[in-house]
Amino acid sequence: GHKILVVAADTFRAGAVQQLQYWCDKVGVDILSKENADPASLCFDGLKKAVDEKYTMVFIDTAGRLQNKKGLMDELSKIVRVMKKVIPESPHEALLVLDANTGQNGIDQAQVFLDSVPLTGIVITKMDGTSKGGIILLIRDRLKLPVKFIGLGEKMEDLEEFDLDKYLYGLLIGREAKEE
Repeated sequence: GHKILVVAADTFRAGAVQQLQYWCDKVGVDILSKENADPASLCFDGLKKAVDEKYTMVFIDTAGRLQNKKGLMDELSKIVRVMKKVIPESPHEALLVLDANTGQNGIDQAQVFLDSVPLTGIVITKMDGTSKGGIILLIRDRLKLPVKFIGLGEKMEDLEEFDLDKYLYGLLIGREAKEE
């Protein structure tokens, strides 16, 4: 029942816009993209479009970045500042996506992102692999950030809301026992 706009702010990576376009078409939502555009400008245009055309939800997909790349982290902070010019209370939700195989480095990465952007949660991907996702407990404990979703594969239905009880049960009893 929502009118949704996706802003493809990963404007320089080859195939990024096409990948998002595929998913937007698949689920029936609108996308705003412009290859090689300044990501912050595109976000500004996206939020302006959302307000003007009465979208109820906007998802902004930014480029993946390493926390030690100051220029990219500054760009992320700039995106947030620009968003606030259109919608002062934005972002309402800011999620950092981490690979479950990242390990302890994920804590440092999350901290740097938290210093640059008002993160509200974490998404852990690749939980279908060999990783147990131990970083989940560290992030919750040290950074007070909830894990909101986990990725268990590459299909649309493989992104699930995170259930701490189910996760802990799987860690303590074993994933095989949980699936029986």
